[in-house]
Amino acid sequence: VQLQASGGGMVQTGGSLRLSCAASGRTIGSYAMGWFRQSPGKEREFVAGINGSGGATLYADSVKGRFTISRDNAKNTVYLQMNSLKPEDSAVYYCAARSRWPIVVRYEAGQYDYWGQGTQVTVSS
Repeated sequence: VQLQASGGGMVQTGGSLRLSCAASGRTIGSYAMGWFRQSPGKEREFVAGINGSGGATLYADSVKGRFTISRDNAKNTVYLQMNSLKPEDSAVYYCAARSRWPIVVRYEAGQYDYWGQGTQVTVSS
């Protein structure tokens, strides 16, 4: 599976961005998908996750109420809608896929099997 993240950019505080993660090589409809982010000098952290059907989602406390993860299995794509962005949201955002059993969302980056290349999000104050 190849994952291609896109949609990053530079926005002002309070702005919005929509990240996309397009998968190729295999259908990801049964995979749990996650978005992570990493800032310089920090560990990669969980942002949001969604199960295969899209019926279950999880969010980091820091983004609850502001970010929304969704998926369109017909397009083999996962999205992250980010609203009310803050400077502390600035990071490289990565999408990831978990195909191993149990196929559920995990908070740990090491629990995912495939990773995209990352897209930079910069929020200016």
